[in-house]
Amino acid sequence: METKLEIAKNWLPRYTGMPLEKFGDHILITNFKDYVTKFADRFSSEIYGEGRAMQATTNDDGLTIINYGIGSPNAATIMDLLVAVKPKGVLFLGKCGGLKGSSEIGNFILPIGAIRGDGTSNDYFPPEVPALPSFKLHKFVSDIIIEKESDYRTGVIFTTNRRVWEHDKPFLKRLKKTTAIGVDMETATVFSVGHYNEIARGALLLVSDVPLTPEGVKTETSDKEVTQKWVDLHLEIGIKAMTCLLYTSPSPRDATLSRMPASA
Repeated sequence: METKLEIAKNWLPRYTGMPLEKFGDHILITNFKDYVTKFADRFSSEIYGEGRAMQATTNDDGLTIINYGIGSPNAATIMDLLVAVKPKGVLFLGKCGGLKGSSEIGNFILPIGAIRGDGTSNDYFPPEVPALPSFKLHKFVSDIIIEKESDYRTGVIFTTNRRVWEHDKPFLKRLKKTTAIGVDMETATVFSVGHYNEIARGALLLVSDVPLTPEGVKTETSDKEVTQKWVDLHLEIGIKAMTCLLYTSPSPRDATLSRMPASA
């Protein structure tokens, strides 16, 4: 294998256990196996990848969801491997820590950008290149949130490659100085590597903790409470937004016709 495409076409099925022809044109990615399980239960779809690094399943509409694991290297891996199927859109359903009074537990955040504290994205772009979503994709997500009579926050997410930092006072001080609305480990990477691979990408984050105070640090108990209260809605918004995008995306024939001169 000499090209990136050849590698991706071999490795995407190897990592997920799912044949390339089973992947849809529109894809949800997440850090959590239970999102994949809930999706599969809802649509009676087969889960591939049990016992592998990633799990995936696709419904009859052609919407795929993939659990790729945790952290920026894994986020970069899935966004690189997805070039094998050339998706028309990828939406990340993740969780984050809220850093402002306006980002409370249970809130949704639709990021307008992300600070590249991940390190991984430096392998794709120089530091001055911003990590941005595809705003057209985010418009679909915004519309569905409003349709659900819910609400969301916007702002910048700080993405770090550190997982255990809640005790680190200099790091906490640095987070405050960034004025970021939330902190996670993947969003900047998803945006940057999606940009690099020319994949339309977005993120809808669920605030799961408020880590700037000791009592706000995530615990097993608090995370279970967040899951019980808000994960179903989080997944539902993602499914509906990407399904709407799926049915408004032009077919290859439509795309060909749109490029024809008006006199044709």
